[in-house]
Amino acid sequence: MPKSLSPRLADLKAEIEGYAREFGLDFFETVFEVLTYDELIMVASYGGFPNRYPHWRWGMEYESLSKGYEYGLSKIYELVINNDPCYAYLLESNAEVDQKLVMAHVYGHCDFFKNNFSFAHTNRRMIDEMANHATRVRRWVDKIGVEKVEDFIDRALSLENLIDQHAPHIRRNPDPARAAEEAKSNERVEGFKVGREYMRGFVNPSEFIEAQRKKVADEKLKTKKFPERPQRDVLLFLLEHAPLEDWELDILAILREEAYYFAPQGQTKIMNEGWASYWHSTIMTTRALQDHEIIDYADHHSGTMGTRPGSLNPYKLGIELYRDIEDRWNKGRFGKEWDECDDLRTRRVWDKKLGAGREKLFEVRKHYNDITFIDTFLTAEFAIDQKLFVYGFNEKRNSWEILDREFRKVKSKLLHQLTNFGQPIIEVAEANFDNRGELVVAHKHDGQDLKGDYAKETLKNLQSLWRRPVNLVTKVEGKGLMLRFDGHDHSEKKVDL
Repeated sequence: MPKSLSPRLADLKAEIEGYAREFGLDFFETVFEVLTYDELIMVASYGGFPNRYPHWRWGMEYESLSKGYEYGLSKIYELVINNDPCYAYLLESNAEVDQKLVMAHVYGHCDFFKNNFSFAHTNRRMIDEMANHATRVRRWVDKIGVEKVEDFIDRALSLENLIDQHAPHIRRNPDPARAAEEAKSNERVEGFKVGREYMRGFVNPSEFIEAQRKKVADEKLKTKKFPERPQRDVLLFLLEHAPLEDWELDILAILREEAYYFAPQGQTKIMNEGWASYWHSTIMTTRALQDHEIIDYADHHSGTMGTRPGSLNPYKLGIELYRDIEDRWNKGRFGKEWDECDDLRTRRVWDKKLGAGREKLFEVRKHYNDITFIDTFLTAEFAIDQKLFVYGFNEKRNSWEILDREFRKVKSKLLHQLTNFGQPIIEVAEANFDNRGELVVAHKHDGQDLKGDYAKETLKNLQSLWRRPVNLVTKVEGKGLMLRFDGHDHSEKKVDL
């Protein structure tokens, strides 16, 4: 069971919180709880929440985290939940310097959760909501049976990324051309032309006009595409139109709600971890560290910032980019004059002493996500300084190696990895294909290829929810291909796109 803070930890909390507020961080009330490592792994396996719906994957996650700790491969230093109040967990066995570091890091996260636009629409009472979800699923388990419920959750979880991650922030308006056609087709039915007004009721009786309206509406229904425009939120479409039973609808709605809650964390991983790291570094090195703690702090901080070959460390990239922004806005290295300066010597000593770096950081923290953050602020100078490059596997040499150091390609590759979490974008294109009630989903091909085995499994799971054949339209080597699963067999055919 979680333990309340000891008097010493309570004093440290008050101290670190004071430093955080002194630097201008703005966060919800933050509640720290102390856990043993076994308890911390258990909470971590639930995604940071103390209670989740019953499913075997939490046990698998617990086993993986537990072995990682036992074999010395990984260690969990902090867990914090986007909630009001924020909840965070401290490892009971941590040294005091680690507890201070974790607290400072947590306050950075809590400030980010409260103020970044991506989290504005998230449920700030998600701890309670997760407990409600667990209760609802357990009721269905008692009523339907554990195997049936777990099997459905397995299939639904494989589709949980088929949501519209931008839906909370935008409104997808109808296609203007289609709206104009719709307006024309909705024009009033006039009936036959009548030369004399008093004859109108005889020539065009109300029953005739009503019959004509019905005829026009029926014709329109036959030609109308359903849905009228592609639907990015596949889970919502299934909830509204798939022939699911009540218990399936309830569980799918739960999984969709949780997917939307976690989506902003995936959209801001680099910014969020970079922001928390920037502030734990600032608070520890300028306020909280005692002389005898410096070596331990440096060791643990450098371990967090370390980057393995061929991988991207969001902590490291985020903190370095924030520091670069702060330095540039302090020295005035932005704007038209800076961009047009091509004298390397002048650029090297450029310093207008604006001192606007910290203010700019808080603005960036509020208005950007990972994609816009990287796109706007990752410069050629930063890429060179941080030794960023594109790497790949050389089959001739049978080894991984640097393929390109050119800045635009590096930036493009990084943005490509971040778009839609690096996963293919799938939309519902049609739900009555060939007038047979078949579902057609389309792969919005933006360079992110589909994996054949994943695509087949996705089709299989979609079909189990739609109950009729499901088709997937994609591109392979530049040519259109339609994959199909009818409930028994997979097939494919070439199509024009």
